[in-house]
Amino acid sequence: MSRVVVIGGDAAGMTAASALNRLVPDVEVVVLERGHHTSYSACGVPYWVAGEVDGPDALVARTPEEHRERGIDVRLGCEATAVDTDTRTVTYRDLAGEQDVTYDRLVVATGARSILPDLPGIDAGNVQTVKDLVDGQQVLDRIRAGARRVVVVGSGYIGIEMAEACLARGLEVTVVERESTPLPIVEDEIGELVADAMREKGAQVVTGAAVTGFGVGEDGAVTSVRTDEDDYPADLVVAAFGVAPRGDLLTTAASGPKDGIVTDDQQRVLRPDGSVLADVWAAGDCVVTLDRLTRTSIHLPLGTHANKQGMVAGESLAASFGADWSGRVFPGAVQTAITKFCDLEIARAGLGRAQADDAGLDVVSASVESTTVAGYYPGAEPMTLWGLAERGTRRLLGVQVAGGRGAGARIDVAAMALWSQMSVDELVMTDLSYAPPFSSVWSPVQVLARALAKRLDQ
Repeated sequence: MSRVVVIGGDAAGMTAASALNRLVPDVEVVVLERGHHTSYSACGVPYWVAGEVDGPDALVARTPEEHRERGIDVRLGCEATAVDTDTRTVTYRDLAGEQDVTYDRLVVATGARSILPDLPGIDAGNVQTVKDLVDGQQVLDRIRAGARRVVVVGSGYIGIEMAEACLARGLEVTVVERESTPLPIVEDEIGELVADAMREKGAQVVTGAAVTGFGVGEDGAVTSVRTDEDDYPADLVVAAFGVAPRGDLLTTAASGPKDGIVTDDQQRVLRPDGSVLADVWAAGDCVVTLDRLTRTSIHLPLGTHANKQGMVAGESLAASFGADWSGRVFPGAVQTAITKFCDLEIARAGLGRAQADDAGLDVVSASVESTTVAGYYPGAEPMTLWGLAERGTRRLLGVQVAGGRGAGARIDVAAMALWSQMSVDELVMTDLSYAPPFSSVWSPVQVLARALAKRLDQ
């Protein structure tokens, strides 16, 4: 019997394993997972910490036992340490020591690791990353043990979500960000709205400050976060410096941004010369993704893409065993994402100005104010939209939104326009829904498109 080894048991790995198991049930599928959970929502951890959802069981979509009942050999506590693509061997470590397992086909879904810069005191107790269910439990344990002053270092998606969660727990929260506004993936004018919302809810927001180290007490626990401007006392530090792909197991693979693994659109791993590495697939946060707007590779660690890439990898792999294949490929992404801080919803799709500049694109930008429903309708809340368009082609390149309840979902219209390479003029005339309880007569995204068209006409 042929054997497929899957390294990594979360979104991409288990989706690939499940697709293969469904399409080619007579193939042995072995999953090596270094943790003790499978198929869980890391994105839900901040909401578990906040007390908004039960956890951790509520965040697990399918347990190891459920996968095993379907015929997948899930091995927990098994950390892959090496891959030899010549002998088709994976070396892994478990409680029994170091062992080897051979494969006929291999899927690498090792995810991403939390970035922890080499700063004095970063190894102190109570400096906590938030990457998985174990991290979430450790944060809750430290809060229940008496932590009252929390410093969140970094204000990306996890950073602002954890800041909200800690506020919900009644803690004193300070957010330290080296860039000029929180959530630096959005433009400053959107980021300022995020900063205002955080301060209104009681968080101290420190921007333009680089962390230089951590104060440590005699008991080995963190006491403060040190920056180039000031020190901030802390009983608990949430280290949200970002993540980087875990792609180092495949030494024979091509690497892209942040050393992520390079694949083709079937998630087959590529060599540095562009040829396919025989019988090896990769998916999820360990790989790089095609940006459909710039046609360049980016690292985009989001669960949406991990699940899609895992599905494609599993189906492509099944086809290598003779199964019927739909021809499905992973066509890239337009960087769509959404989050919130308390009542403020924030979303983005496409490029920001810095990304457009890096790509050498000639662009114009515009911003508009609108409301979440018709302005006269009860419950209307303000929303701000920012957009980017390319001169010459007049194609839409990026949209960002911040506002009250219902504002964030507007990004999906923009995402489809970006996916379809629409011009701002086409977007203005697109047939979108309207009724006062849902929208103004001109959809806010169309109001933005009109503003961009006027800028292009100038």
